[in-house]
Amino acid sequence: MNSKIKTLIAAASLVFAIGGAASSASAATTWQNHHPQRVEVNTRLERQNLRIRDERRMHLINAHQARRLHVADHRTRMEERRMARHDGGHLTRVDHMRLNHRENRISHRIG
Repeated sequence: MNSKIKTLIAAASLVFAIGGAASSASAATTWQNHHPQRVEVNTRLERQNLRIRDERRMHLINAHQARRLHVADHRTRMEERRMARHDGGHLTRVDHMRLNHRENRISHRIG
């Protein structure tokens, strides 16, 4: 086979592979990604992240404390994603309460 034809076939198969991965990644509906309880949890995590950065900038906490708080926030975000994936893209009332409790505990540690 000609090298140009082989290159063309390889490029075409790559395009189809990427297209298939992109279409399966967008399988979640807008409702699932923007469910009110998920939005609330994620917005709160973003605000807490900014508070940690601000406190670190003002030298109210040291780098080690800031890192531990960021790790706790990251774990909460991963837990939120796991809970949503388990329940078809949304959070149950119990999941929402658990995540709020975790966020409250982290918030008290921030200051």
